[in-house]
Amino acid sequence: MAKVYLFDWGDTLMVDFPQYQGKMCDWPEVKAVPGAREALHRLSAKYPIYVATNADDSSVDDIKQAFIRAGLAKFISGYFCKVNMGIAKGTPDYFQRIVLALDVEPFEITMVGDTLEKDIQPAMAAGLQAIWYQPDFTLKGERQYQQIRHLEELV
Repeated sequence: MAKVYLFDWGDTLMVDFPQYQGKMCDWPEVKAVPGAREALHRLSAKYPIYVATNADDSSVDDIKQAFIRAGLAKFISGYFCKVNMGIAKGTPDYFQRIVLALDVEPFEITMVGDTLEKDIQPAMAAGLQAIWYQPDFTLKGERQYQQIRHLEELV
């Protein structure tokens, strides 16, 4: 049973606009993905929620500022990024460091992300539960992974 939820940032909780470069907190527009606010509101009433991102140009403060602008920061207990982890997301070691930081068993963390190779597979290799957020279900045949189309399905 999950005790902690861990979410990817770009295109899982917030729209990653391809036309903008640099830190998301500095973009002219930031936006939560559909259903993110509602899902985080309901989940945060029962579970701590953290963000795991591969953003390598943003500090924890930069990430938090983007979440404030999108109206999601109040639901987030903390942020894990390359700057404070010392390693990029996409390896089991990244997720093992999160397990140690949160002082829980790996299976008590549920990772939710949109990228199989950087979110789902390495999280599962580290012993975490994982849910693949696939709003378009582009890989319907990959049934070995738990999948959702809408974040509201988490609650």
